Amino acid sequence: MEIKDYIGTPTGAGIIHVERGSVSRFAHAIMDANPVYHDLRASEAAGFTAPPVPPTWTFSANFLGARPEDQPQDSTGEKGNPIVKIMQELMKGGGLMLHGEQEFHYHQPVQCDDVLYWQSKITDIYTKESKDALMTFIVTENVFRKADGAPVVTEIFNLIHRGK
Repeated sequence: MEIKDYIGTPTGAGIIHVERGSVSRFAHAIMDANPVYHDLRASEAAGFTAPPVPPTWTFSANFLGARPEDQPQDSTGEKGNPIVKIMQELMKGGGLMLHGEQEFHYHQPVQCDDVLYWQSKITDIYTKESKDALMTFIVTENVFRKADGAPVVTEIFNLIHRGK
């Protein structure tokens, strides 16, 4: 299988429970003291029904609100996560793996007590020549939705292999 054949392949799916404690700890970790992330009264005064999540919270959501018993069957099937296979193939020749560009598109606020359903897939793989190395870009899209299917956050993540 060629690396570009992985475009369109799922890389995972899951269910996240947005919990107040993890949202407040995340806000502390990124040094955001805004009371809307920590105090229900401040959140309500700002027009929310519960504390909202700080920007970029969804990137860490799998470590903050995933309950093993709620998770769907692995969408990658018996094949395993294709990102791991791509990285293994690229790293055979050495080089570095780098976290490249990342985008967050917010469709509606995410608040504590929400339950989010996410799915991720590889959307593009391409190469660029630099002055001394071939760089391979692996682009994934991770979409978080509410139970009604409405998207709340779309993340675009770029992983880069810089060959030797």
